[in-house]
Amino acid sequence: MVNGVRTFLPGMLARDAPGVVVNVGSKQGITNPPGHPVYNMAKAAIRSYTEQLQHDLRGKQTPVTAHLLVPGWTTTGTNAHKPGAWLPDQVVDRLLAALDRGDFYVICPDEEVSEEMDRARILWAAQDITENRPPLSRWHPDHKDAFAAFELNAG
Repeated sequence: MVNGVRTFLPGMLARDAPGVVVNVGSKQGITNPPGHPVYNMAKAAIRSYTEQLQHDLRGKQTPVTAHLLVPGWTTTGTNAHKPGAWLPDQVVDRLLAALDRGDFYVICPDEEVSEEMDRARILWAAQDITENRPPLSRWHPDHKDAFAAFELNAG
């Protein structure tokens, strides 16, 4: 991803025409669920990199913008489609609508996780810091019930 930006962005900027950089992140790079720390770390780095990139582009007052696509559960490649997952064209439709609005964060739900659930999970993860809870408190036995109530009330 970094090599792609370094390769193509200078030419896009030189054109001084509208252009879009879309980097693909993951909800796991935001909410950091246990079980896949290396994947979560890589996706968190993509988020941070893309936020910095958009900030830098905004400061250059260029018509080129950067955006973070955060798909939900999506059928990809040659994998069989499973109930609950989105199809790739649903993600693309969501991305195109978000780009038309100028959204930076393009967070896609799926058939199992609603937009409200995504918002609650993201907010709870950020509040682990602001509320001085243990990291990953959503999965901590002392906070699991509080999270369940929070998620229920957020929706």
